[in-house]
Amino acid sequence: MFKLKSIGIILLSFVFANSVAIGIQKPLIVGMELAYPPFEMTDPKGNPTGFSVDMANDLGKYLNREIKIENMSYGGLIPSLKTNKIDIILSSMTITQERLKSISFSIPYAKAYLSILVNKNSPVEKAADLNVKGRKIAVKKGTTGHLVATEYFPNAEILVFDKETPAVLEVTQGKVDAFIYDPLTVIKNWKDNPNTTKPILEQFQKESENWGIGYRQEDTQLGEQINSFIKHYRETGGFDKLSEKYLSEQKKAFDERGIPFFF
Repeated sequence: MFKLKSIGIILLSFVFANSVAIGIQKPLIVGMELAYPPFEMTDPKGNPTGFSVDMANDLGKYLNREIKIENMSYGGLIPSLKTNKIDIILSSMTITQERLKSISFSIPYAKAYLSILVNKNSPVEKAADLNVKGRKIAVKKGTTGHLVATEYFPNAEILVFDKETPAVLEVTQGKVDAFIYDPLTVIKNWKDNPNTTKPILEQFQKESENWGIGYRQEDTQLGEQINSFIKHYRETGGFDKLSEKYLSEQKKAFDERGIPFFF
């Protein structure tokens, strides 16, 4: 019995040593809010799917690491990263100076800007019309739309929602004048509600937004690996492949209106 135990211990030690030697790594835990189709969402069976999910899986293949997706609220992503509950954030997150105070970001992998979904009966015709006392703007908590609305439209009343759906509902019911979000979402919700909404797609921000993959400030090696992946992915047509798979209709709508696309 003692001999069998000794052999077992030796075998376990051998397996562990060889695992370290060949570089087997723990899974990379990716934080997302699976509520932003077609980038981050779930399929009919509840499984993660979408542009960012495919991108995360391709990142895992590039790094030779298993990927695990953790679904959580958008506002909880950065706190979860800082407390080591997740390893990276890949959730259509904009790189901002405020966020850079607490986490690091990869090089940009997409360029975006904000648009406005307006109630059809609202007198708002352009972004500047929102900066008037009595105007009401719906925003999703923690998004750049939330930050930009506060900065650009100080005279308006800002109503903050945890989810996109109730914010859009406020617009369709005429309870608010507008909802500020990215043009993909604005186009989608306008097409879903053509009788009650209208889009303002012209860029009103001074600068475009860049999306990046977030990681802890001390994880510089992981950051370098992610940057290498993004460059490789762009050079080998990875972004084009996913755009064709998930965003062909949206890209057509962008092209028809002369709006620069994300990738």
